[in-house]
Amino acid sequence: MSAFPFAGLNLALATPFDARGAIDFTRMEQNIEAYLDAGVKGFVLSSGTGMHVYLTPDEAQEVIARGARVINGRAKIIAQTSALMAEDVVTRTRRARDAGADGVMVLPPFFEGPTDDDGIIDFYAEVAAAGLPVIGYNVPHAVGVEITPDLFRKLAQIPNFLTVKDSSGNLAAQASLIRTGLPVMNGADPLVPYALYAGAAGLIWGGANFAPNTCLAVVKATTEGRWSEARALWKKLEPIMSLIWAGDYVQTVYAAAALTGYDAGSPRKPLRALPADRMAAVRDALGELIALEAR
Repeated sequence: MSAFPFAGLNLALATPFDARGAIDFTRMEQNIEAYLDAGVKGFVLSSGTGMHVYLTPDEAQEVIARGARVINGRAKIIAQTSALMAEDVVTRTRRARDAGADGVMVLPPFFEGPTDDDGIIDFYAEVAAAGLPVIGYNVPHAVGVEITPDLFRKLAQIPNFLTVKDSSGNLAAQASLIRTGLPVMNGADPLVPYALYAGAAGLIWGGANFAPNTCLAVVKATTEGRWSEARALWKKLEPIMSLIWAGDYVQTVYAAAALTGYDAGSPRKPLRALPADRMAAVRDALGELIALEAR
């Protein structure tokens, strides 16, 4: 899988917001530089963690364009270009391509979209024709569409359809996708070392926003087959990765990032910052990561 273009850690960037709820591009650029300094080699811009669904199309495009200018070839760029209408996804994908993205991540049709294989294949074929490698997004509990191994094989026949990001949280289901022999990306934070052991080709990881150094160390240890070291590192990450996955994912990532020095402000409405009584649990789950990751 060495030729896979998005191997290793791809950080799903939390889009920073200021106190008024506007995108804080200065802070975004500062955070990107900090992640680059840590060694991050891949970014997902306008990610789910970065509140893609609560950005206007123009805002999402500006996040992608500004992020690409800052990164300036120093890391790979995946842009999320999901939308309800295929025509809008194609337009967003072309704009992301022109801004410098290396690939796009796209949800299957959702909100009463087609659930039959042929409809999903037609959708991704239309998106892939826009000219960038496409990462399908398997999150069945959120969109009502499951990318099964059989559907994955069919999608892989589409030129430019590269891989699937599996955020089902079901390791057995992800392993069945991996057994197709096609590259699969893990998108479930609590499964990272297990997914890498199972053969995942890469990671899209929102939790890396608050612990980039430790997350990168886990990936390096697993890649080099140092599994005892990987397990020791994972013990530091496991409590917080389990906590963010248990609910209020975005809000908890933003809260944890503020505690380790990668502050992105508060998430945009309709989401709210975590209340004070929830912050104690975040601090406890982070444990020594607060000191280890402090900027």
